[in-house]
Amino acid sequence: MTPTLSLAWKSVRNRKVTAILSILTVAISVILLLGVERIRTQAKSSFANTISGTDLIVGGRSGQVNLLLYSVFRIGNATNNIDWKSYQEFSQHRAVDWAIPISLGDSHKGFRVMGTNHSYFEHYRYGQKQNLAFQDGREFNTLFEAVIGSDVAQSLNYTIGSEMVIAHGISDVGFSRHDNTPFKVVGVLAPTGTPIDKTVHVSLEAIEAIHVGWESGANLGNNPSAEQLQKMDFQPKQITAMMIGLKSRIQTFALQRQINTYNQEPLSAILPGVALHELWGMMSVAEQALMAVSVFVVIAGLLGMLSSLLTSLQERRREMAILRAMGARPRHVFSLLILEASVLTFVGLIVGTLSLYALLAIASPFIQQQYGINLQIVALSHYEWMLLAAVQIAGTIIGFIPALRAYKQSLSDGMTIRV
Repeated sequence: MTPTLSLAWKSVRNRKVTAILSILTVAISVILLLGVERIRTQAKSSFANTISGTDLIVGGRSGQVNLLLYSVFRIGNATNNIDWKSYQEFSQHRAVDWAIPISLGDSHKGFRVMGTNHSYFEHYRYGQKQNLAFQDGREFNTLFEAVIGSDVAQSLNYTIGSEMVIAHGISDVGFSRHDNTPFKVVGVLAPTGTPIDKTVHVSLEAIEAIHVGWESGANLGNNPSAEQLQKMDFQPKQITAMMIGLKSRIQTFALQRQINTYNQEPLSAILPGVALHELWGMMSVAEQALMAVSVFVVIAGLLGMLSSLLTSLQERRREMAILRAMGARPRHVFSLLILEASVLTFVGLIVGTLSLYALLAIASPFIQQQYGINLQIVALSHYEWMLLAAVQIAGTIIGFIPALRAYKQSLSDGMTIRV
């Protein structure tokens, strides 16, 4: 350690309270700056990883963001349904490798219920083309069996064998529940960090069965028992949307055009990646606003440190004069003040970065459970290192202001100050 740096460190230690406050100010600024950046990148990654390996999503005619929201994120409702015959026609198309039908509209205690078939567990991918895995149990095989996401199981304390009653529509109230057809939990999916964790999965046939005796969302009172329904055969009349995987991606645009111009009913086919990009673009204003707020907080933190240094400088004029009298040159005093600002900023960066990782370790499970954003504890990215370097440079530059004032103070001025 050089003599000037050693002297700067001793000077900081001599003013512990002021130094700690300055360090905390910088640390809080760094926590917010890196925290916003980490949440921004991880949220974007979580959005992109929600669905993988699906070439097209097909639904009733609507905007692609709306179709993506209700089919993948379980947000909102479909404008129109798809006729079952249309699903069969396109699922058997020569270019289609697999198709997953989904039916939405019901709920259970705040969680969306989705009707589907075994293709969903076989072909649906998320993240880096990861398969759905079971934490416990198996797929549904009979009419009134359900497979639940990990968040559903954790929030409602459901295990294999638990019974549940599905409600008609999004509001789970007494008069809308299908009380005569309780479902039995037979499987719990492993956590994915996607809306799958907050979904109850049942068969398409079960969706049809529970609505026997219902018309336009109203219970007409003629509801067969579960035992009676078990003996009946059900085939879906309509579905909400379908996900399609193609044999060759070269055929994507041709099939998309064919679906969008389908004569039998108005349909929309979207590319998930393009829709995700558009959705994230709609959120860019909030993203930029958060980043701007964090930058202003950093500026406020550095200005607070500057104020502290300038205030302490008035009390240290005799100290500077004594240093000059002992042979220190003006450039030594100048360097001392700059090094003090650099040391305070550097320590603040370390404290802030370590505090951020501690907060991530504590808050990550809660954020994943509540918002589906997987905040991974990984090393700082190149961009984050650049942000830290920018703060360090800014903190050093801030030190030039008190350093210049100290440089201009004369020896006689310092020696004649009253104390």
